Amino acid sequence: MLTSGFNHVAILTNDTERLHAFYEEVFGAEVTREVAEPGVGGGPVRMSIIHVGPNAELNVFQVEGNTEADRQTPMFGRGRIDHLALQAASIEDFDTIRDRLMARGAADDFVTDFGPILSVFFRDPDGLECEVCVLNPDAVSGAMNPPGTPAKRYQKT
Repeated sequence: MLTSGFNHVAILTNDTERLHAFYEEVFGAEVTREVAEPGVGGGPVRMSIIHVGPNAELNVFQVEGNTEADRQTPMFGRGRIDHLALQAASIEDFDTIRDRLMARGAADDFVTDFGPILSVFFRDPDGLECEVCVLNPDAVSGAMNPPGTPAKRYQKT
């Protein structure tokens, strides 16, 4: 394989400060760049970079007059990029992120067991569907589970 993963995902927002605060507070992410750029069609563009992993960034664009960040449609009806997934560094970090997401009302308590990975879905402040994944410490070699399979370690007893 000639690649080592994704470099960045470009997203639109109507409130850069709110989005920065969300990713900084929930994920410990860092805003590493913020600039004004010439607008497309005359409107000003604010561009920033949120560093979300060792080699991963969100390139955030706030475009005056653009309403695309307001649209939200069901899964698989969102266009070419349906959602993004962030990789937690460890199961402990996954738990911390999950707790922070639930405290903000951005996620419920459901964790999916896909077999090799665990996953929690959330919506960011702009309504973008996102996911946090982590290697499943309880995985059974070769086992794959369909969406909606609850992770036993997170089920209430």
